Amino acid sequence: MNAVGSLILVIDAGTTSTRAMLFDREGALRALSQRPLQQHYPAPGLVEHDAREIWTAALACARQVVTQAGGADRIAAIGITNQRETVVAWDKASGDPLARAIVWQDRRTARDCEALRAAGHEPAIQAATGLVIDPYFSATKMHWLIENNAEVRAAAGAGRLALGTVESWLVHRLTGGSYVSDAANASRTSLLPLAGSDWDEGLCDLFGVPRAALPQVCDCFGAIGVARADLLGAPLPITGLAGDQQAATIGQGCLAPGETKATYGTGAFVLANMGGEPPRSAHRLLATVLCQAGGKRTYALEGAVFVAGSLLQWLRDGLGVIDAAPESEALARSVESNGGVVIVPALSGLGAPHWRAEARASITGLSFATSRAHVARAALEAMAMQTRDLAVAFARDGADWTTLRIDGGMSANDWMAQDLADVLDLTVERPRFVETTALGAAMLAATGAGLHASLDDAVREMRGAVETFTPAMTFEDREARIAQWASALETV
Repeated sequence: MNAVGSLILVIDAGTTSTRAMLFDREGALRALSQRPLQQHYPAPGLVEHDAREIWTAALACARQVVTQAGGADRIAAIGITNQRETVVAWDKASGDPLARAIVWQDRRTARDCEALRAAGHEPAIQAATGLVIDPYFSATKMHWLIENNAEVRAAAGAGRLALGTVESWLVHRLTGGSYVSDAANASRTSLLPLAGSDWDEGLCDLFGVPRAALPQVCDCFGAIGVARADLLGAPLPITGLAGDQQAATIGQGCLAPGETKATYGTGAFVLANMGGEPPRSAHRLLATVLCQAGGKRTYALEGAVFVAGSLLQWLRDGLGVIDAAPESEALARSVESNGGVVIVPALSGLGAPHWRAEARASITGLSFATSRAHVARAALEAMAMQTRDLAVAFARDGADWTTLRIDGGMSANDWMAQDLADVLDLTVERPRFVETTALGAAMLAATGAGLHASLDDAVREMRGAVETFTPAMTFEDREARIAQWASALETV
């Protein structure tokens, strides 16, 4: 067992569950506690979480792994990673949430976004923030809460309103009042210029978000805050913060320009490290802050797919096609092809590079010969096809992929990993430990706490072994799949 005070506690506040994980300074997982997070769907296109449930689950899981560690004196630091763009509104004085959190998948502000686009605001917003106008991002969600929730509106009028993403909410509760958001998360709101150190007043005015309700923008690692002693048994320093996709990029060791990762969780997210200059996309990819340290930023180019693992969840819970997500691999292997079936999983609209909020999912090519194995295979094939759309857009923006590092729960599926290599015609690399989101947060926190001298050292010491998948598909089969997908896209 490690020396006293050398373990890193990571809180991973995801979309479908909240976890606490304990890592040592070499990156080995020492303890894990997890609780599911209830999803609320009040109407089609609306997705909400209970912010209080996020907090109570995070605290309960953290307490459990602290106990497993042998006490708080064995913990050196806390790192937090979170579902991005999800908005929490709470009372600064009481710390109580004022409404359900609006989740990143939520599409309720689609009309507001269309009005902003129609008014010609998108080019200036994208030039400043690196983001397109879409309900995905936080700003329109914040405005919606103020306009449509009386408690939120009253708190704004009284100067008591706090609007933040999930890491901001958790830090506020852990510390008993600190109000910060790391630059990586803040860059997902549409309110932080890529090249600016703080929130932009003009953007706040445009989106109708009061500047006074927003947290202080901080670094992704360093002295961020201190958790109250009565919560976990000691005043533990919070030394690492990053949104889940930035954390996964760091966990994959993508610290040099050009290195690229794809995370397959609820959604699928590809990030390519672009170095110290804000990137610009001409093909509707996103530019975002990857990490900030000492006020200095590293940037990434990003493509976001809204539906990945949640497609399998829907096939399981909504349609009963599969009994469990891992079953999809055996079903995919049981048939020689998709049998003509193609799924375009636009269950929450289409993300990058299409950005069509109005799009709805389709399943095409069905016949009496179609089995549930064909449907399961088509669902997995959709992951590679959506990823290929992103690869084409990245290449057109001058960011060709030479390899792709994959992670997230779905990446454990060997059939899908090989299909990615085949369709992309690239070597795909998968770490043995696929939960790189939490590992990246641990790397940030370990560096911020001084357990490693630099983030490069943390990656070198903590990343671990990898597996590779190399292309084996013929050119003709690849082109046929691409043509199938293009035809199916025209139906949504």
